[in-house]
Amino acid sequence: MTTSHSFSSPSFHPFCTCWPGATVWLTGLPSAGKTTIARALAARLRGDGRRVEVLDGDENRAVLTADLGFSREDRYTNVQRVGLLAEVLARNGIVALVPVIAPYADSREAVRKRHESSGTAYLEVHVATPLEVCAARDVKGLYAKQAAGELSGLTGVDDPYEAPADPDLRIAAHEQGVEESARAVLRLLQAEELA
Repeated sequence: MTTSHSFSSPSFHPFCTCWPGATVWLTGLPSAGKTTIARALAARLRGDGRRVEVLDGDENRAVLTADLGFSREDRYTNVQRVGLLAEVLARNGIVALVPVIAPYADSREAVRKRHESSGTAYLEVHVATPLEVCAARDVKGLYAKQAAGELSGLTGVDDPYEAPADPDLRIAAHEQGVEESARAVLRLLQAEELA
């Protein structure tokens, strides 16, 4: 007996599996525009039939790393957990977009090495919005809370942010729009033959 499968279900989407997966880590200060750029890029890639996941830092903190605080050690562990998830997705053909601050260079390097050891593509994008612009945007009110003495350990203010010395791409997101920034990341993926 032969079973026939119908792919006409409205929930079925014929994603392209002809491209390898990749992790694109978008690092930068709070309110730099990382998540906004990642979501715009995800929409573009999905429109092209790519399988994409956005591993948002706040969503990860709410579930995957809810047990962690903001000490240097906990921040390192946070990045390693998210990095493992991204690497697993990427090596299975999904583009994992990771808009996570990851303030310390050693934690980002450990994630890069994990990807290298499995032969999985990893690209680091520095969303290089200056501190004063991020503070003016203050999307989540963090800078205001820090200034009022209600919050300490804010990355880039009273906790370190180690900007990447040699990222695969540096975006001046304060000088261009979201779509232009997303296109810049897409061009990087295309240049690396990942899109």
